[in-house]
Amino acid sequence: MMDTLDILVFGAHADDAEIGMGGTIAKHAQAGYKVGVCDLTEAEMSSNGTVELRKQEAAEASKVLGLMMRSNLGLPDRGLAPTRMQIDRIVAEIRTYKPRIVFAPYWVDRHPDHVAASRLIEEAVFNAKLRRYMPELPAVQMPQLVYYYINDTAEVSLVVDISDFQETKRNALLAYRSQFDAAAGADQVATPLTNRYVERVEARDSLLGQARGWAFAEGFAVKSPHAVQLF
Repeated sequence: MMDTLDILVFGAHADDAEIGMGGTIAKHAQAGYKVGVCDLTEAEMSSNGTVELRKQEAAEASKVLGLMMRSNLGLPDRGLAPTRMQIDRIVAEIRTYKPRIVFAPYWVDRHPDHVAASRLIEEAVFNAKLRRYMPELPAVQMPQLVYYYINDTAEVSLVVDISDFQETKRNALLAYRSQFDAAAGADQVATPLTNRYVERVEARDSLLGQARGWAFAEGFAVKSPHAVQLF
């Protein structure tokens, strides 16, 4: 029987979760929470790196972050769409690990795959609670779906202090040498990711933290009110 998770983070590609919330993942994993990541695609359309190399890099980043598990659904890169087959694969993942909270990419982003992933996961979270939908797996209801930012940041409604985990996040990102290191290979081509992208992510996290008096923070959005216990 598979272990249940406290947190399950979905991303279109390996490195999406690290970019958007690597510090939050590391913070909760170190605190003893069970955190997992599910990459929807193998990023086979990436300009740099190979599928096998990306898997190796994801495994290295997972160790850095302290993940309990990492899976890859092998859905088509640049072919994510809200089809029954793709939604069902994500529903099965949610019902298998029964997380207390699910994270998805923010619904607005300059990369179409991130937008498509966001919609797919929202559909799957809704369907996962329907007991007559895929009845072979017990229904699971999520109290909240939280969205993390990859390339663009807007409408931040939640922030997490990651000041003590920014270095861990950086090390996880640097595991993806094929994506962020301009000199990683002879066949490497220039992309926005090879142009000081990690530094730009850190600048964003620094700016988000500044408003709260923290060194670094990661921002999140929700579509429905998030309940908190004030006292």
